[in-house]
Amino acid sequence: MKKILFVIMAVLIGTNAFSQIEKPVKWSFAIKKESKDQAVIFLKADIQNSWHIYSLDQQDGGPIKTAFTFLPDAAYSLIGKASQPQPHTKFESAFNMNVSYFENSVIFQQKIRLKSGKGVLHGKLEYMTCNNQKCLPPEDLDFSINL
Repeated sequence: MKKILFVIMAVLIGTNAFSQIEKPVKWSFAIKKESKDQAVIFLKADIQNSWHIYSLDQQDGGPIKTAFTFLPDAAYSLIGKASQPQPHTKFESAFNMNVSYFENSVIFQQKIRLKSGKGVLHGKLEYMTCNNQKCLPPEDLDFSINL
């Protein structure tokens, strides 16, 4: 009986160890008011060493680019498109193309026009994380920021 319990425990522990979900990117969100009717949304990705995420303007046919969707609301409107710093670019044989990516950390920005004094900006982001050995499945993340 003890042998059977030992085998069951070993299988459960082994299965749990292999089913750990890797999360090499942590996101944070902030807002800075520039005037009474304009603000900038900051979307920051802290990326673990040896991992990277892809730029907003990654070419089709390669990895999933980072993308933000801001849900419409009467409290704000978007001013232009989201911006990013200059990404690194290199050839990745896994995709057989040049890719643009960020390592360590990156802060994306989105300007908005404030239409009312209060509200909540709701959004979604999609991104893909890779290292030199593998890529993780694309992730979707919902976020909200008090205006």
